[in-house]
Amino acid sequence: MGVIKKAMTGADAAAEAMRQINPDVVAAYPITPQTPIMHRFAQFVAEGKVKTEFVTVESEHSAMSACVGAATAGGRVMTATSANGLALMFEIVYIAASNRLPIVMNVVNRALSGPINIHCDHSDSMACRDSGWIQLYSENAEEVYENNLIAIKLAERVNMPVMVCQDGFITSHSVESMRVLDDASVRRFIGQYKPKHYLLDVEHPITSGPFDFYDYYFEHKRQQIEAMTKVIPAFYEIVDELGKLMGKHYETVEEYYLADAEFVVVSLNSTAGTVKHTVDELRKQGKRVGALKIRLFRPFPREDIAKYLRGKKAVAVLDRAATFGHVAPLYHEIRSALYEFPDKPRVVSYIYGLGGRDVNLGHITKVFNELESGTAQEENYLGVRDEDEP
Repeated sequence: MGVIKKAMTGADAAAEAMRQINPDVVAAYPITPQTPIMHRFAQFVAEGKVKTEFVTVESEHSAMSACVGAATAGGRVMTATSANGLALMFEIVYIAASNRLPIVMNVVNRALSGPINIHCDHSDSMACRDSGWIQLYSENAEEVYENNLIAIKLAERVNMPVMVCQDGFITSHSVESMRVLDDASVRRFIGQYKPKHYLLDVEHPITSGPFDFYDYYFEHKRQQIEAMTKVIPAFYEIVDELGKLMGKHYETVEEYYLADAEFVVVSLNSTAGTVKHTVDELRKQGKRVGALKIRLFRPFPREDIAKYLRGKKAVAVLDRAATFGHVAPLYHEIRSALYEFPDKPRVVSYIYGLGGRDVNLGHITKVFNELESGTAQEENYLGVRDEDEP
């Protein structure tokens, strides 16, 4: 059958990929706006469409703990969460990465409290950017689906956990026309999981998660750092294979009209679609503008980014997360990646959309206009009320 067109939400797309992957264990706890992923997957379990052991636990901390146990035992393991749930499992997120466990977690991005908010920004996954997890970001439902297939294979290839991020409500609850592979193609693509070291291998006993004193802890962290260097080469091998099935080309980043662009906007997740639409409109006016979308954020693809942004006049980096007392996270990474090059562009920061505030064509047009006129400050706030506004 090959590629099939369907109408799905981003949450449905994640659940559909999970159904096709058919993990051994899924442990999860409900939290808005992630809950529809697990509702749909629980339905697949109830209907016998997967053989997964679905564990409903009492908290997100317990969910990730159960995932760590199942992965350590040699299982193929997945889960999902959002925002405060991710914060609650924070301790175990680090343990999963430190133990090099190939867990895949769908993160439906939502603002962290407080004040309490259930809508989209990226403060939850950005809080985990140095945890040792690979991070993939998704522009739309189809990318949520693709990134899950990439994630499970990548996690098991390099023995590291992976987050697949999508924007809460904007992507997770919006129905889109998208393409999926048939079940047989997915099974061939992901293959059978064969763990190298696991607790239930009684012929080769191991210890997992022991106390790690200062005589070895440093070396284990150094091994994690080295493992991250293997991710981007493995990513390209995997997406080359997926691209042949989906009829698409994948990179760690996606350029849009950058060949002759002078002014560029960089973004993550669903905002990339708004930026591309703005580029289309401004191109009709003769503007030399373009866009760069980040798919792989951890490890950060410095070389790929520099390849596309060097020589441009000015670049605006959009962050849907704030870093207090320091520059915003994606902006910091982009500026650092370009620092050493003599032909680096001017790079400015725009923080936008916190707590789910809308970003539209007018906002992105404003960014491009400020880049072109040179009026953009180093740090800018897009769509926030002025002090004299109610």
